[in-house]
Amino acid sequence: MIYTNNFNPIISDEQLFDDIVKEQDYIGYYNLFNQNREQYKKYALTVTQSNLVIIGIGGSTLGTYAIYKYLKYSKELKKKIIFLETTDPVDIHSKIKNINLHDALFIVISKSGSTIETISIFKYLHSIIKIDKTNSIIITENSSKLDKYAKVNNIKTFIIPRNVGGRFSVFTAVGLVPLAIVGIDIDKILDGIEKTHNSFFSKGYIYDRIIKKSRFFVEYKNQFNINVVFSYSSRLEGFNKWYIQLWGESLGKVDLNNSRQGLTPVGIIGPIDQHSFLQLIIEGKRDKSVTVIKIDDFNNNLSIPNITLEGLEDFDYLNNINFASLINQQADATIESINQLGDIPCDVLNINGVCESAISSLMYEYELLTSVTAKFMHIDAYNQPGVENGKIILNKKIKNQNKDKNV
Repeated sequence: MIYTNNFNPIISDEQLFDDIVKEQDYIGYYNLFNQNREQYKKYALTVTQSNLVIIGIGGSTLGTYAIYKYLKYSKELKKKIIFLETTDPVDIHSKIKNINLHDALFIVISKSGSTIETISIFKYLHSIIKIDKTNSIIITENSSKLDKYAKVNNIKTFIIPRNVGGRFSVFTAVGLVPLAIVGIDIDKILDGIEKTHNSFFSKGYIYDRIIKKSRFFVEYKNQFNINVVFSYSSRLEGFNKWYIQLWGESLGKVDLNNSRQGLTPVGIIGPIDQHSFLQLIIEGKRDKSVTVIKIDDFNNNLSIPNITLEGLEDFDYLNNINFASLINQQADATIESINQLGDIPCDVLNINGVCESAISSLMYEYELLTSVTAKFMHIDAYNQPGVENGKIILNKKIKNQNKDKNV
């Protein structure tokens, strides 16, 4: 008797770990802490411009913005980054009118080298200021159209490894070059991801919580298919955006059985969204898990003054409270209110301060979490056929439109 099947049961922790270990041989993001970072630091010292204009979209900008947003208010950075990542004309105009384009380094980033949004904005900037090898660099994949353009125009290029997907590329030249230029310590960034990597692959505490969390997401995906990251700091607004792309584009796939899979990411900010989305979490449908992210040390001593306002005397109990303490107490109150209900999955991540290694460690942990969850779901975390089809349609529409104009 011959027997065949296409069953894909949930694999064991041991089998999954073995598969992830093997992935390190061909998926490049796992070992980026071993790369040559001296080339980035050396180049950063040569940049004289005060403004960095990053032209890119999605994985080309979101990770860099997440780290820059998290750190910029606590560091005396040498330069300013402006992100041009949308074809919205109002956004483009409002951003470039507020900077001196003659004192700017233009960083064009596209892994494929043919991203329409990126090329469109780059062409526009070319029409209003001369961009050449003296005020631009290109970060792309080897032999892409942008790489060929750079060679023709003798523009300095940094290469994105072919085996590192765009949404996993923040710890390549995509993020490290601009961050090094503005004065962020990229050694500490890579130290953070190395520490997390070693904890996971030595089956330390990172391994335990990633495996447990991933298994829960997959085993309960039909009930809790919305995953909410509730970040208690505006510094983490960029991280939330990066997480949404990473989670959504990696896990919304068709599996080996041709079954549609997906976990929906939601990123919200506390305490702002306590006054909106928290109501939906607490009394709404039980289809959401919640991860609360707290910062232990905000590196800021701003406090509520010891004053009494006539008519508001009842609030004098707030006097002298540090705002960092207040926001963390708000987070704790939210966590307690969720846990009291007993039927909303909730976990808490504490970040140890505002520093390079803290944010890079968090981001790398989410990359690992994404890969492990995808492996449990029997899907490919690293492709995005649904997005690619939209790009093909857009190209056809634009080409046909221009063809009609020329008839």
